Amino acid sequence: MTPAALARLHARCFSTPRPWNEAEFTDILSTTGTFLTHRPDGFLLGRVIADEAELLTIAVDPDARRSGTGRALVGDFLAEARTRGAATAFLEVASENTAALALYRATGWQQEGCRRNYYGPDLDAILMRLALKPAE
Repeated sequence: MTPAALARLHARCFSTPRPWNEAEFTDILSTTGTFLTHRPDGFLLGRVIADEAELLTIAVDPDARRSGTGRALVGDFLAEARTRGAATAFLEVASENTAALALYRATGWQQEGCRRNYYGPDLDAILMRLALKPAE
């Protein structure tokens, strides 16, 4: 998927927080450790630095939601993060994004904290974490 295609789909999926534009996708895709997983109806952008993976954004076409695409993309992300040596993964999600929160909880993520007003007045970011390797 091109940065332009990513930006178009992201704009269909997000209003708050605001969608990323083509230039932002171009920049992040050129960053060391960043990777893209995609399916016909969605994509997920992640990165691994040292032994930590971050799920940067996920977008599933609104017409294809509840079809398993989001769960498949999260699975692809976790597999790639493990391949790249990540021991833990984390993400931030808007507190009002109940569908994403349900997806993450269903795939094993645990809430670790909250950043008050992170996305704007009265819109918090929920911090979530997932261990990718068993504790030693």
